[in-house]
Amino acid sequence: MTARIVLSAVLGYLIGSVVTAIIISRLVFKEDVRTQGSGNSGATNAARVYGLRFGVLTFLGDFAKGILACLIGRLIAGTYGFAAAGAACIAGHCFPVWFDFRGGKGVSVGAALALMLDWRIFAAAIAVFVLFAFVTRIVSVASICATLTVGVLSAVLLPEPILKALGVLAALTVIIMHRTNIGRLILGTEKKMEFGKKKRS
Repeated sequence: MTARIVLSAVLGYLIGSVVTAIIISRLVFKEDVRTQGSGNSGATNAARVYGLRFGVLTFLGDFAKGILACLIGRLIAGTYGFAAAGAACIAGHCFPVWFDFRGGKGVSVGAALALMLDWRIFAAAIAVFVLFAFVTRIVSVASICATLTVGVLSAVLLPEPILKALGVLAALTVIIMHRTNIGRLILGTEKKMEFGKKKRS
């Protein structure tokens, strides 16, 4: 069983390391999204630099890999494989082996993990994200609040300790990856939502 859990984690990490925004920016725009905007490879920066359509595409790609990693982990080693693959996937997204260990902040993958853990957690997180995005017009605030929702509800609703741990760990990872955003929020310099026009390929 230990070997299968390790295999789940390795596969989850490698899947997580496939960062959608970097691939799109290199294939379509012949540049690296990490050299543009905030320097991040997540959906928000992709939307700001290349337009909303590419931001949505980035989110869906990263969301899908989170689902895929969890399904593969569950198939290989059950609940523990699911948890190992999910945790490793979000780590791979943040620190991708294929792209110099410079990835995104884990929001899209975290959303996928929330859905796989419990649809109620996912629905609550989406509702919180939409609410705070509408009220503040700051994506990082909405992401952090939604992430906190995932962590708290995972600890409260999920029956198995390993799944509680996955939800809380994913939430902590995303919040830590937003530490520079938190610093800008404290200083009052965090940008509000604005999406760039699509660049020509």
